Amino acid sequence: MYKIAVMGDRDSVLGFKALGLEVHFVEDTDTARHTLHRLAGEDYAVIYLTEQLAQNLQGEIARYKDALMPAIILIPGKGGSLGLAEAGLQNAVERAVGADIS
Repeated sequence: MYKIAVMGDRDSVLGFKALGLEVHFVEDTDTARHTLHRLAGEDYAVIYLTEQLAQNLQGEIARYKDALMPAIILIPGKGGSLGLAEAGLQNAVERAVGADIS
């Protein structure tokens, strides 16, 4: 059975634990990089990642962009949205449709 993980600082992701998701508290880029690659190599279908961590992991995230699994979904952290998730969604729609529809 596939699993779902959430990565980010404690304040941003602790609530996901109540939903039954596996939560990984990560504060720095090196630990985030290692954790992301470890989770991607295991049975995780979806990995939620705070935008604050994602801004320093663009290369690693791009590595999994065209892979079937895991789907890496960006979520806002405790500091609010940085716009990365919205930009990623817009890029995905443009790739699927073949044109900018905004």
